[in-house]
Amino acid sequence: MEQSAKTARELYLEVKANPRRKPFGFGRKAAIINIDLQKAYTLPAEYVTAYETDPDQITHVNTISALARAQDCPVVWTYVAYMESGEDALFWGTRKDGPDALQNIKAGSRRAELDDRLHVDRARDIILNKRMASAFHDTHLASLLHWHGVDTVIVTGGSTSGCVRATVVDGLSSGFRMIVPEECVADLHESPHFANLYDMALKYADVVPVSTVISYFQNRSA
Repeated sequence: MEQSAKTARELYLEVKANPRRKPFGFGRKAAIINIDLQKAYTLPAEYVTAYETDPDQITHVNTISALARAQDCPVVWTYVAYMESGEDALFWGTRKDGPDALQNIKAGSRRAELDDRLHVDRARDIILNKRMASAFHDTHLASLLHWHGVDTVIVTGGSTSGCVRATVVDGLSSGFRMIVPEECVADLHESPHFANLYDMALKYADVVPVSTVISYFQNRSA
């Protein structure tokens, strides 16, 4: 194992400046999957489970989601929420109990609601209640994307080290080109955030500035 005194941020900035593999790039048609931008995770002043990395994250998410929608590309919003019993959280969600536990994000609760700042088109966008980390696990997401002719998936939301990474790995395993706009993902602490950006950039996704995603949609032929 290579040892280093560099921080996760420093390692990420190094691989960002000097990529070690050819980019996957954008394909014919992209979808945006916005992961768990719900109040339990987007309102730090209200919930201890929430976090903020880039203060403009939600603005960026709204921008690229609007561009995708205008190009007739799917926009997906996921959230986690569980039964009153919490049994559908399985072992992942029942590791602990208490008001801030994952299993206690109940369906219909304020913690399960998408952030009010998000521009969600409820007539057109796809909203998925997922129970596990990956948006692909036990959902019909892959089938929906294939039906729409999607070959590229752009992932935003949180957390970088949890549900974003899990979705990226599953998406790549399902045959999609994976793109992560770095300003659009967030985590509770900078070390796991940058460590997972580094790892995804090396292996699983193109980690790019949000401006690259904006340019893709602006220059894409519908």
